[in-house]
Amino acid sequence: MKITTAEFIISNSEVAKCPKELLPEYAFIGRSNVGKSSLINMLTNHKNLAKTSGRPGKTQLINHFKINNNWFLVDLPGYGYAKVSKKTKSVFQQFITDYFEKREQLVCAFVLIDIRHEAQNIDLEFMEFMGESEIPFCIIFTKADKISKVKVQSHVSAYSKQMLANNWAEMPPYFVTSATETTGKEELLSYIEEINQDVFKSNSEF
Repeated sequence: MKITTAEFIISNSEVAKCPKELLPEYAFIGRSNVGKSSLINMLTNHKNLAKTSGRPGKTQLINHFKINNNWFLVDLPGYGYAKVSKKTKSVFQQFITDYFEKREQLVCAFVLIDIRHEAQNIDLEFMEFMGESEIPFCIIFTKADKISKVKVQSHVSAYSKQMLANNWAEMPPYFVTSATETTGKEELLSYIEEINQDVFKSNSEF
């Protein structure tokens, strides 16, 4: 897939105010400072489509971007950022939960994980929530250029073992990426394109 157009549509904190168009949606979410904005900008060939910041917790709303006029990329707030107040964090978590449980246009979520670190409980717990809620998702390992290829494989294997130990039948589909080196870009966009083709073919609502 080649992305030719990427347009910001709306930011909001209520699922009811999300776009009404019946287009497939792909949500991107991860811990704050995981490199989500950089990845989105890399995928869409835009330097500033998603706002990058050295300050974790910058994204605080549901952000919809229309891609190629036929699907939405949804940028969601990061989870588990300690410096956000408890009251604010509870609001974030609630509308994130509402989005995943109520948004019918969502066809797949991408959970971003910083490949530099070993398996983190907060990521495993979030993926467990996704599994229990029967929400289709893939894992995107980010910042692969920051460590050696040997360590990348070691950390991916560690996540796989941890998930299997937590009663997962198998590791979800995953992608190893680097926004700096555009690693994984073609594989990820091809995956989205394949799903889009299946969705449009099998579901007359889209």
